[in-house]
Amino acid sequence: MSEESTTAELDDATREFLEQVGAGALSVKMGIEFVTFTREHAIATMPVEGNTQPFGLLHGGAYAVLGETLGSLHAGFVAPKGKIPVGVDINATHTGSATTGRVTGVCKPIHTGRTMTVHEIVITNDSGRRCSTVRITNFYKDAPSA
Repeated sequence: MSEESTTAELDDATREFLEQVGAGALSVKMGIEFVTFTREHAIATMPVEGNTQPFGLLHGGAYAVLGETLGSLHAGFVAPKGKIPVGVDINATHTGSATTGRVTGVCKPIHTGRTMTVHEIVITNDSGRRCSTVRITNFYKDAPSA
């Protein structure tokens, strides 16, 4: 990948896609690791340590970063030929908290069309409790010419 990131065993097409576009510098700094990445869903984890707010809880913005990373990368993975995703809306509802360990984001497309995608990312703590639900909408625009 253009930025160093760790990934679990991924199929060749997925690895090639992630190596081509990169994980993004912020994702690397936050310790995001990809676990599964298919057309049906994408899963990644992120450590709580190093990503907390002043009161020791995982920062709300960290949930949004994990959600946007998964949703945008997945939108790019399923994009129509010659198109790239651009985020136009994101929201996160925090219903729990994580203070230790890792959180896991499971990203599933709600809508994948010719001009836009909508993804829902459910983020849980190590005990499986939902901490945040992120929804991201990406618009597809023409990829820059090579």
